[in-house]
Amino acid sequence: MTKNLTEGSPFKLILSFAIPMFLGMFFQQLYSMVDTMIVGKFLGVDPLAGVGSTSSLNFMVLGFCSGICNGFAIPVSQTFGAGKYSELRKYTANSAILSVCVSVILTIAVTIFCKPILKLMNTPDEIFEYAYIYIFTIFAGIPFTFLYNILAGIIRSLGDSRTPVVFLLLSSVLNVVLDLIFILPLNMGVFGAAFATVVSQGISGIICLFYIKKKFQILHISKNEWKFRPSYAKKLCLIGIPMGLQYSITAIGSLVIQTAVNGLGASVVAGVTAAQKINAFVACPLDSLGMTMAPYSGQNAGAGKTDRIAKGLKSAVIIGFTTSAICFFIVTMFGKQLSLLFLDKSNVEELAYAYKFLVASTSGFCLLTLVNTVRFTIQGMGFTFFAIIAGVLEMIARTLAGAILVPIIGFTGICLSNPLAWIFADIFLVPAFFYCLRKLERNKI
Repeated sequence: MTKNLTEGSPFKLILSFAIPMFLGMFFQQLYSMVDTMIVGKFLGVDPLAGVGSTSSLNFMVLGFCSGICNGFAIPVSQTFGAGKYSELRKYTANSAILSVCVSVILTIAVTIFCKPILKLMNTPDEIFEYAYIYIFTIFAGIPFTFLYNILAGIIRSLGDSRTPVVFLLLSSVLNVVLDLIFILPLNMGVFGAAFATVVSQGISGIICLFYIKKKFQILHISKNEWKFRPSYAKKLCLIGIPMGLQYSITAIGSLVIQTAVNGLGASVVAGVTAAQKINAFVACPLDSLGMTMAPYSGQNAGAGKTDRIAKGLKSAVIIGFTTSAICFFIVTMFGKQLSLLFLDKSNVEELAYAYKFLVASTSGFCLLTLVNTVRFTIQGMGFTFFAIIAGVLEMIARTLAGAILVPIIGFTGICLSNPLAWIFADIFLVPAFFYCLRKLERNKI
């Protein structure tokens, strides 16, 4: 079930690895998309705006979870590439122990503070209760988020990007069914939408766990390998925590933008909510391409094949630029129709906001390609601290957009926030990659 990414054509390997990753991202976005679509169609604009107003906070916390799990998987990919299988299992065991501890602490902390944070975000009164119920329920399910993401990250590190997709497909179908049951006949409102997501995520993680136990002989951990090892835990934290913080720091800028959006009224919130859901969906190919580069560069760094890292990044950028052009065409031509998945035809003002945001964001997808591919390549090489710097730059850019551009040019400032953030990050990441590559080559000598 494992796959060696250190041999063969980098272009073909990356493309074949990214396609299943794309399907996985597609189904993961489907979770969120179905929630939002059903809420918007069956519960109305205010519940939709309430759910949407939590998106940045949701990304900040769950992005940290996803980032730290992906970080924990990097030593697994490096030891797999180096052929050190006992070390691989020790890292897997310690990542499991750390994931349990972090998920429990994080769940307690964020469920306590989510209401004060929503108030600080200037969430409108008419949608506040919807926002709180939804995000509290999602945060209560953080242990399930950790369960799936750490297992999926480890499986991908071993070169298998397809297996996690199957489990996400099953849970996505379950999520749709539970959404409809909880919201329509059971009348559970936005709580039902959030609860369906938590249950579905949990089931996908549990199935993943049983599958690993049955199919991945390389991950059968002995009693001695299950011991907590401070040196292993330290390395996992030094890689995982910066990757998690990178997402969270980036999300702080998004929180500033969300606060600015909230201040423009419920119609803008609803329009941006619809646009962000579509934008996340359309960006799935670029996100999956980026996530492909972490195990690819990790395995090749572990094997000492630095030349393949540079070739792989070049291939990923070519694929990403081509995909970006296709995404921009789709949004330009069909953005208004896609917005109708979340909004009614009568919501003319909200539809206009959604389309303008979508076009502005997708016009910068070439910039996003570089952010995703270069950042994850650097992380796979083991230089995760650079991810924090890139995240800080994105945060600064979005903060400037929210604090300066929005008061001057209004909603247009919201639309420019993503491209501006990607420009700031790329200016740093591109030269940082060449620095990291040279350092790896010197260490190899």
